[in-house]
Amino acid sequence: MKVALLSVMRAVVPVMFVFLLLVAPPFLSSFLLTLVTQALIYAIVAMSLDIILGYTGLASLGHAAYFGLGAYSVGILATRYGAGFGITLPTGVFLALVVAAIFGLVALRATGVYFLMITLALGMVVWGLAHRWVTMTQGDNGISAIPRPDLGLPWSLARSIPFYYFALAGFLIAFWILRTIVRSPFGQTLVGIRESESRMRTLGYNVWLHKYIGFVIAGGFAGFAGVLWAYYNGFVSPVDLQLATSVEVLLMVALGGRATLIGPALGAAIIVFLKNLVSVYTHRWLLILGAVYILTIVYAPEGILGGIKWRPKKVKPKTLGVKDLTEGEIGG
Repeated sequence: MKVALLSVMRAVVPVMFVFLLLVAPPFLSSFLLTLVTQALIYAIVAMSLDIILGYTGLASLGHAAYFGLGAYSVGILATRYGAGFGITLPTGVFLALVVAAIFGLVALRATGVYFLMITLALGMVVWGLAHRWVTMTQGDNGISAIPRPDLGLPWSLARSIPFYYFALAGFLIAFWILRTIVRSPFGQTLVGIRESESRMRTLGYNVWLHKYIGFVIAGGFAGFAGVLWAYYNGFVSPVDLQLATSVEVLLMVALGGRATLIGPALGAAIIVFLKNLVSVYTHRWLLILGAVYILTIVYAPEGILGGIKWRPKKVKPKTLGVKDLTEGEIGG
C-alpha cells in the first residue's frame, strides 16, 4: 500500500507542478514573474552541473564558463550581426560543447580537490578573456541592448509572460533530455563510476570516456541556459562567468539534492528567491543564504529532497556491478 502511494505521488506531483507553472503567470506580479523566469533558467544550469556533480561525483568550480560562453555568443552575434535565434542558439551551445570538450581533456586527468582546482583555473581563463578582450566583449562594460528573439509567433517575447513561457519550454525540454540521459544505461554507469571507479573499470567500462562525455554534455546544457539568460537579461558581462556564479550553481545542487535533477531545480528557485527577496531588506543576504546552507548540511546532508522521508526504497539497477542505487538516482 505504501509503495503504491509513493508511486502515485511520484507520478502526480510533477504533473501538478508543471500545471502550476503553466497557469500561474497571469496571477503573479511582474516582479515575481521575473524571479520565476530567472529560476527556470538557473535551474537548467544547476541540472547540467548535477550530471557531473550528482551522478558522476565530480565537483566543478568552472561551470559558469559554459554558461557565460552561451550568453556571450548571443550578445556578440545579436548586437553586431543581427543574428536570430536560429543562429545564436546552435552557436552558443556548440561553443560551450567545444570548450567543455577541450577543458575536459585537461580537467579529467585529475580527481578530487585537484579536479576542483583545475576547473577553477580553467573557468578563470574564460573569465579573464571576457574581462580583457575588450574589442570583442566590451570588458567590464559588458554587452547591452541584446534584443529578444523574434520567432514569428503571434505574441512578442519582449513581454514578460510570453518570454516566461519561452523559458519554461526551454526548462522542460532540458529536463526531459537530461532525465532521459540519467535513466539510460549511460546514466546508470555514471552512478556506478561515482560509487566505485575501480569496480566499473574491472567490469570493463571505459571510466574516463564516460566521465568525459558527461562533462561535455553538462557544458552544452549550461551553454543552452546561457543563451536563454542573454535574451532574458538583455545584458552580458564578466559577472556571468565569475567564480561567484559557479559557486552559486554548486550551492543550488547541494541545497536541493544531488543526483535528482528536480533537487537542483528546487535549489535554484530557493537561491534566486532568497537572493532577490532578502536583499530588498538587507545587504547581508549572503549571511542568510549561508545559514540556510549550513542548516541543510547539518540536518539534510543529501539536500532538501534527500531529507524527505518518503523517498522510494532501493531497487536493483540493470547495470551489473552498480549497487545501492535508488529510483531517484536512476530516474532523476
